[in-house]
Amino acid sequence: MTNFASPRTKHADLARPDLGEFARHELAFLGAPCGEIQRLAARLTAALAPAGHRVGYVDADHASGDADETQTLSPLLQAGAAVEVTDKIHFRRRDERRALDRFSQPDLLAGADLVLVNGNHFRARHQIVLIDPRKSLAHKLDKLTDVQAFVLADGATELPGYLQAHLPNAAQLPTFALADTAGLAAWVGQWLAARQAPLRGLVLAGGLSQRMQTDKGRLRYGPAGREQREAAAALLAEVCQDVFVSCRAEQAAELPAGLQPLPDTFLGLGPLGGILSAFRRDPSAAWLVLACDLPFMTADTLRQLVAGRQPSRLATAFRSPDNEFPEPLSTIFEPRAYPELLRFLGLGYACPRKMLINSDVEVLPTPARNALRNINTPAERAAAEQELG
Repeated sequence: MTNFASPRTKHADLARPDLGEFARHELAFLGAPCGEIQRLAARLTAALAPAGHRVGYVDADHASGDADETQTLSPLLQAGAAVEVTDKIHFRRRDERRALDRFSQPDLLAGADLVLVNGNHFRARHQIVLIDPRKSLAHKLDKLTDVQAFVLADGATELPGYLQAHLPNAAQLPTFALADTAGLAAWVGQWLAARQAPLRGLVLAGGLSQRMQTDKGRLRYGPAGREQREAAAALLAEVCQDVFVSCRAEQAAELPAGLQPLPDTFLGLGPLGGILSAFRRDPSAAWLVLACDLPFMTADTLRQLVAGRQPSRLATAFRSPDNEFPEPLSTIFEPRAYPELLRFLGLGYACPRKMLINSDVEVLPTPARNALRNINTPAERAAAEQELG
């Protein structure tokens, strides 16, 4: 009897995003009373906000834990509601009874590019230790998994011996006075910049080219005579760490030599499928997406896009020459854009521009009009060939 069983893995082999407990970039403060941590986090947030950083904060409420639960819950939650959303006009508040867990926590802080955490209550991947004579960390050394800096409170002049013994590299770590908010903020800014996601390039060349009636990625313009997918890949190579060509599975084998195929794994979604497939390959990278039907695009224009990149936003895009909306097919999508694109897909939207219009993105001025001019029809192709020689 023939055995048709084949080896199967229990779970799909998926690359997971590089996240801590709450976010890609998180710092826990511990070693001081909670009130001191809260005040430091507030000062640091105020110092970082002008530079464009979206800072989140995680803490626990002592009063709610000590009081009778029925006195702290709203009437709706007391009545059994799972969640209550209140528009406070200047901000929105969400109260729910669901417990925090490592799978829901990143979603709660999705709008922040840096999360500060009260380490007295929660863990975080990286820590800043406050040296305060009023509080000892001798019994919490297990929380010091990756200390990045020290802050000396008033009255503290050196690290306790138990910390020096536990942290062999303590002498090499930066140390700040508690009052030096500006110095600490400058260091955090540099810390974030050093952890900026690597930039990979993605040529979108997997479309069906129905209006053009022939594969747009294989067209050739200008005296160089290279296929458009080759030309686009060469432009991206000027500004990206490496470059991939988004394509359908059947296109992968016939790509010109030297091009790295990235076959779609999200099918039937147009450009969104290519972008999501790229994030599936590397969810911790930022992806500079470039359509293959932009024969007037230049390396200088892409350098302008990279120079204007704002990693604290979900994406950086040019404003379209035709309207006030961001242009999605010459855009840098940051790692935090991946779950947001999936969220919009779950709501029934497969247009990357829909996410860009309705999310926290950086929109740069429109470059030279021709740079974003896409060629979709035989008539447009003829005009472009004439202009490009």
